[in-house]
Amino acid sequence: MKLTYKTLSLMLSLIAFSCTVDNEDPIQPIIDEVADLIKIQDIDNGIHTIEIYSESGTLITGYNNISLRIKNNTTDSYYENFVITWNPMMQMTTMQHSCPKSLVTKNQNKNTIYEGFIIYQMTNSDGSGWSLTFDYTIDNVDYSVTSSIFVEQNISQNVSSFMANDGSRYIMALIKPNEPIIGINDMTVGLYKMENMMSFPEVSGYSILLDPRMPGMGNHSSSNNTDLYFNLVDNLYHGDLSLTMTGYWVLNLKLVNELDEILKGEDVTDENSQSSLFLELEF
Repeated sequence: MKLTYKTLSLMLSLIAFSCTVDNEDPIQPIIDEVADLIKIQDIDNGIHTIEIYSESGTLITGYNNISLRIKNNTTDSYYENFVITWNPMMQMTTMQHSCPKSLVTKNQNKNTIYEGFIIYQMTNSDGSGWSLTFDYTIDNVDYSVTSSIFVEQNISQNVSSFMANDGSRYIMALIKPNEPIIGINDMTVGLYKMENMMSFPEVSGYSILLDPRMPGMGNHSSSNNTDLYFNLVDNLYHGDLSLTMTGYWVLNLKLVNELDEILKGEDVTDENSQSSLFLELEF
């Protein structure tokens, strides 16, 4: 085969192009670390902006799993390493108080996202009353920022604040199931004791007796439920919740301490249709 000058030039160009493409490093995709989250609000102190996120984009009474990241307002970039604590505060007419909360720790699967939970036991009818303070350290420099936040009243009773027979006030919050199914659900509850207006440590070693009922269906219960016991791994209470159909369920509960003493709640009987300690679920 006779090669012309133009044919040879074209072949050399194609070879060179092919080698160039093969030797190029693959383009790394830009990962959006908040793609599966909805922003609740920004809290800005001029130097930094703390962006607060959740799956729903709202804060409600009860359990809230919250994600956050910190942006440098000058460079418009996000920090990957910092130390941060938070303090939610409810301002009432004559006093103020906090609520149960976790530590804020880094999400090990992401570069800039930190997360934790807050359990709001109450709110005002218009969602006002709560503020959130962040104290944080970046490159050995301390910062702080505070802002008011909006906390909605959840439709169902997913948190209960109550005085028990031992004279202590407790806060109990439903964490799971957050997406109930017909069948056996993992039921997870957080239990905290109010030491004072600012301290709400978790309570270990108790048990929570469970009796779910459907008031609209003759107050029938379900089979294969198990009571809830403390788990040392996550410091929460776990049990099995059997839901036999969709609708409104009352999760009747009894709180029992290490001495097998009932601190709150009663049996459901023909004469007593509901325990004084309960949570609600509807799906």
